[in-house]
Amino acid sequence: MSIAKVLSVATAEVGYHEGKSGGHWNNFQKYSPAVPGLEWSQNQAWCATFISWVALTAGHADLFPRTASCATGVSWFRNKGRFSEYPAVGSQVFFGNGGGSHTEIVVSYDADYVYTVGGNTNANGSAEGDGVYEKKRARRDSYLYGYGYPAYDGGSVSADPNAAKFGYKVKATGSVKDVGGTVEKPKPKYEPFPGSAFFKGKPKSAIVTAMGKRLVAVGCSAYKSGPGPQWTDADKASYAKWQRKQKYTGADADGWPGKASWDALKVPKV
Repeated sequence: MSIAKVLSVATAEVGYHEGKSGGHWNNFQKYSPAVPGLEWSQNQAWCATFISWVALTAGHADLFPRTASCATGVSWFRNKGRFSEYPAVGSQVFFGNGGGSHTEIVVSYDADYVYTVGGNTNANGSAEGDGVYEKKRARRDSYLYGYGYPAYDGGSVSADPNAAKFGYKVKATGSVKDVGGTVEKPKPKYEPFPGSAFFKGKPKSAIVTAMGKRLVAVGCSAYKSGPGPQWTDADKASYAKWQRKQKYTGADADGWPGKASWDALKVPKV
């Protein structure tokens, strides 16, 4: 099922973050160089590039516009007569004036919201973000412009009363299950941040060992032996090296892990 494949590829990227320089997110990401023709878009806003990458990776590049521009994406769907003001499972949703500000992929929808996966957004939902997130968007928000409908084999389900003209079926609420597919939640690749209190309690944990091994791997070791499961001053000193490598200074480079630096370290799941 092409829709399930597209959504599985997109969902598996949730949690990915762009690079940082000078303590700020910098739009440097893995998607631009992986999409032929969009290599130039590195360090640019990458929400549309992310969807181009998803379509290519899922083996359905022909169903979505290959572009780094949201406005071009809107035009691509409009020129094919496949644009609607109603959500559909697997559709590409566009935001902002003329749909040119931001874009995501619709995983499901209900009477009031669309549930999406999008790149170059953040926890607050702004267009200029730092990574790939799952989002809940109000359908009637004036910021939401409309939806491009990919020509999936077998169609999809849509809230559009005229869905049949797109080869889709009308359904007031919908998810990928309604089109015969399922999206498996990917297993976490990396350890989520366990919180500052976890480390300040000087734990003995496999997470500490995994963290230490990553610090060694990225050239931030202050260990004379180890690393091991018991949190020690060597772990703190090594983590401070990592923080300084991430351009943190002063109290922000005190060796106590914080969420942003932890996420950037990418400690493997234990």
